[in-house]
Amino acid sequence: MSFDPYIHFQGNCRTAMEAYQQVFGGELEVMGYGDMPDAPPELRASPLVMHSTLRLGGRSLMASDFPPGEGGDPQAAVSISHEAGTDAEARRVFAVLADGGAVVMPYQPTFFSDGFGMVKDKFGTHWMISAPWHPPA
Repeated sequence: MSFDPYIHFQGNCRTAMEAYQQVFGGELEVMGYGDMPDAPPELRASPLVMHSTLRLGGRSLMASDFPPGEGGDPQAAVSISHEAGTDAEARRVFAVLADGGAVVMPYQPTFFSDGFGMVKDKFGTHWMISAPWHPPA
């Protein structure tokens, strides 16, 4: 069994998912509302994303825009947790996600990780970025 995050955006899903692909790598698939078979006229012209998947290392980050005409609630109470392979990689990811966003908790060593920080990126997604833990000898 697996649980994979699904993020809902308010019109900037494609831009956000392309940015996440730049940060993390992986394979990105995007389908717009206008790409649906037999899409009704109001959806055919829509630039909004109906479904997208970023696949990396056996995991998926999925997302869509709210349907045309639906405002939807902005992201608020969920964070996506990412453990990088090294402290240096975690610092890089944190810095890229923080660019244009807001640092919630600065990236720093903790009692449970060589480095951990929390950030809300410029798309409104909350992230918890950590490095592996190497306890002192």
